[in-house]
Amino acid sequence: MIDSTTIWHNPRCSKSRQTLALLEARGGELVVRDYMEDTPSVAELKAVMKMLGFVSAHEWLRKAEPDYRELGLKAVEDEEALFKAMTDYPKLIERPVVIHGGKAMIGRPPEQVLELF
Repeated sequence: MIDSTTIWHNPRCSKSRQTLALLEARGGELVVRDYMEDTPSVAELKAVMKMLGFVSAHEWLRKAEPDYRELGLKAVEDEEALFKAMTDYPKLIERPVVIHGGKAMIGRPPEQVLELF
């Protein structure tokens, strides 16, 4: 069995860099996806949201981002509109996201992702 892990990584984020370093130290096949450049599709977001165990995209949004306030997302109940905002403004996606073995976890704190293994 191939030990494949994917991280949705933002190189400008310290937590993302710390999580990536932990995964690299762990070893195994690692796919690093700069989600700011290679933004996930709505379908990918929906699939990973299920892996995260979230029931709403609101659970996955970075509420301190200026785009969150400017777009008025707190009041948005339409999940499709939230996913569209996440693809249009990938900074809104809480990061980093680590996907392994059909499950996903947010690296906050970074050590938390080691529970996937």
